Amino acid sequence: MKASHSHKDLVTAFGELNKGKVMQRRHFLIGVLSMFALAPLKALAAIWNKTAFEAIRLGDAARQLNINDELPSDAIQIVAPDRAENGAIVQVEVLSKLANTEAIAIFVDKNPTPLIANFMFSHGALPYVVTRIKMAETSDIKVVAKVGAQYFTNSKNVVVLENGCG
Repeated sequence: MKASHSHKDLVTAFGELNKGKVMQRRHFLIGVLSMFALAPLKALAAIWNKTAFEAIRLGDAARQLNINDELPSDAIQIVAPDRAENGAIVQVEVLSKLANTEAIAIFVDKNPTPLIANFMFSHGALPYVVTRIKMAETSDIKVVAKVGAQYFTNSKNVVVLENGCG
């Protein structure tokens, strides 16, 4: 007596029966993983200081970050071009040699919104950032480093030859 279905037919039929279950499991796992992946983004959004980034005056943005009584410091190194051909892309490197630096904020006074970035560092992390910023016009790039309850600052003037924020 000959079997009416081959092994291949049975495997195919079994696969079709379980296909729905596998897809349901896959969707469930993707949903769970997405939830865990997005949780840190929600936490970061909660600590994002929207009012500081929307402030149109440098002093207002600094106040929103609770920055007060800044002390000048050459221990904050700023590497940026003296002249930027295009203000739309200005590379800036910042290194704080101040021990226990907790945060670095970058401001451009003559930008429509002067707070460019605010980086926070875990204990023991190297307080070093490289980023590209937009500059509306020739201005100082001001960097403020937070160490404990104190704030230290340094700045560098960049001449912008072509507007980057218009």
